[in-house]
Amino acid sequence: MKTINVALIGQGFMGRTHSNAWGQVAKFFDPPLTPVMHTVFGQEAENPQAFADNWGWQNISTDWQSLVASPEIGLVDIVTPNFMHAPPAKAAIAAGKPVSCEKPIAGSLDDAREMAQAAKAAGVKTFVWYNYRRCPAVALARQLVADGKLGDIRHVRATYLQDWADESVPLAWRFDKNLAGSGAHGDLNAHIVDMTQFVTGQTITEIAGAIAETFIKQRKLMTGTVSGGIVAGLESSGDMGDVTVDDTVLFLARFSGGAVASFEAARQATGNQNRNAFEINGTKGSLKFQFERMNELEYYDATLTRAVQGWTTIMCTHGGDHPYVANWWPDAHLIGYEHGFVNEAYDILRVLGGLEPVVPLPNFEDAYQTQRVLEAVMISAEERRPVKLDEVK
Repeated sequence: MKTINVALIGQGFMGRTHSNAWGQVAKFFDPPLTPVMHTVFGQEAENPQAFADNWGWQNISTDWQSLVASPEIGLVDIVTPNFMHAPPAKAAIAAGKPVSCEKPIAGSLDDAREMAQAAKAAGVKTFVWYNYRRCPAVALARQLVADGKLGDIRHVRATYLQDWADESVPLAWRFDKNLAGSGAHGDLNAHIVDMTQFVTGQTITEIAGAIAETFIKQRKLMTGTVSGGIVAGLESSGDMGDVTVDDTVLFLARFSGGAVASFEAARQATGNQNRNAFEINGTKGSLKFQFERMNELEYYDATLTRAVQGWTTIMCTHGGDHPYVANWWPDAHLIGYEHGFVNEAYDILRVLGGLEPVVPLPNFEDAYQTQRVLEAVMISAEERRPVKLDEVK
């Protein structure tokens, strides 16, 4: 059996999801390469040995440069805070190694561009963990659009709403522009920009207008490190520090096929824990999806006679009909958040093994194009004007 040694650069919330994916993928799927959880990198303060022991990594490292360069490593997987995506990614590319990276691809557009250019010049395979593409319902939505079930797309509405970032949360790295690049925008809007372009098969060509707002200007300084979840286990001191990223960003956009769109990302939308949702309206039908009910897709078929038109809720867990589901549980035995990462790990291994993915995988160039959209939005918000994507290179 062919294997590939994986190095995980980083720990934290995303380190847990990726570790689970690499540990589970060969148990449920039959990939052409079997991943070996070889080494995890973490800073000494993060106690990488405890992380490795818990998640099944064979070795630890506190020196990512040596780890990335090691001839034993076949795939570098990056889950660090955004500002630290580019250095290990470019080092891995220079060493000729495939790289997978969390989203957004980088903390800045310049870093994203350099990463995409380096990967293209070196001819190495790259992957970005836009994991919501791997929900069977989202993959089905893309297929329905491609099959013409919606006709011409007219309207796209997308929201990603969370409520975890209230005043009690201290100044974690996600609230620091130098570390995160942006706030809810890069964290959440990045997902729905990728997902709506993926489902529609179209690209965003213009930002018609945008608003960015930071409601909580200061937070208590953080002590210690995250022990799990987005901000779980964080402790704070009595001192305060400035928040330098957005809490919410809303924008209007135009798609290449002529559709108009609205997007909204927020971390303080009370009552919405992880409401990642879209609605797409076409001339022949419409679709609705929201991640808090991730196993379902709503479909409206406007080609039926008016008497029987209505929203249909599709349970996307039929193993013979929906992507990935046959490898999990019997019909309507629901899957959850972590399964999207396992599904993506499978597709990455398929590509590295010379096969096509079940669902298209975004690479560094694709993620750079998404980063251009994010940059155009912030220009629009700051300058209070429309911005065409051609302006952002």
